[in-house]
Formats: sequence, structure tokens, C-alpha cells
Amino acid sequence: MTVAFPLQWPAGWPRTPDYKRQSDRVFAGKTYGAVTMARAGEQLRSELRLLGAAGLVISTNVALRQDGLPYSDQRKLTDPGVAIYFQLKAKPMVMASDRYNTVGGNMRSLALAIDAMRQLERHGGGTMMERAFSGFAALPPPNQVARPWRSVFGVGVLWTGDIHQRFREKAKVCHPDMVTGSTEKMAELNAAYEDAKRELGL
Repeated sequence: MTVAFPLQWPAGWPRTPDYKRQSDRVFAGKTYGAVTMARAGEQLRSELRLLGAAGLVISTNVALRQDGLPYSDQRKLTDPGVAIYFQLKAKPMVMASDRYNTVGGNMRSLALAIDAMRQLERHGGGTMMERAFSGFAALPPPNQVARPWRSVFGVGVLWTGDIHQRFREKAKVCHPDMVTGSTEKMAELNAAYEDAKRELGL
């Protein structure tokens, strides 16, 4: 079960090192004003409602009270990442951001990303929007054990081949545009690919 606290970062999504995070001031200005977690969170929920998302869970390291609101006395978080889990047309989806140095900044970036994708639909690109979102298919929740990368790639412990080439071959079968593929298969393959590169030092 996905929870709002603590942060459940989606499998296969790369993390941004702390020293590479940007200030959320890029969103401030005369039009938008200062970034706050409450305001950015409401805008994110609004964009997801307009998208038609259901079953939303916003997962962060912000501790919540029993009424679901954040405690007011929290210090700056060392991990300001935000992951959103939702259903879109009955398919589980996930998006995440930790590019900015505050939770509010990462919520704002996700809201803007969703708004940009909705523009495809508003301008007659419904199929393009669906294809864009196919890459955000959620892997099994964190409490479910993901298959080891060797199992996903169908190779043994002693295999010494080219993982990049193997990924390209498997992607031709797993990609949702293929008859044999699906968003779930491609998401699992992407996660396994990241695991393989980490283990192999690539």
C-alpha cells in the first residue's frame, strides 16, 4: 500500500544528488509569487483533477497530523522529493520529482508537467497525451518484491553480454506500442535496466 509519509520513491526513477538541486525561486515572480507547499499542493491536486486522475496519493517526507495536514513546525527536509501515485483510465501511474530544494518546488514542477501534457489533449493530441503518459506506468507498490534484473532480462548469473544491447532487444517486445508489450512490462524493464547498470557499474 502506497502511503503519503514517509516518501515512497518509485523503483527505477533516478535521484537528484543534493548538490544538483535547484532553488524553487525559479517559480517565483510577480505572476506566481512565493512557492509554498500548501499552494503548490493544491495546484497539483487541481491539475490531476482536470486530468481525470483518481486515487491520488502524494508521497513525501513531510510528517502529517491525523487530519492529514502537515505539522507546522517542520524543519527543512534533507530529502524534499515528491512522488505522486494515481490511476488514469484504470491504470496505475507514478510521477516523481526531486530536482528542487523544497517539497513545494517539486510539487510545483509536477503540476506544470501535468499541465503541459494536458495541453496536448486540449489541442487535439489526445493520442499523443496517452503515449506521453505510457512512460509513467507504476511498478508494483514498494511492499511487493520486484523481480531481480537478471530474471527480467532472462539471463543467468554468469552472463557477461552487453546489457545495453539486451535492453534494446527486450524493449522491442515490452514496449506498449507492440502487441506483446504493455506499460507495466516496459516499466518493469526500465527499472531492471537501472538496477543492472548500478550493479555492473555502468
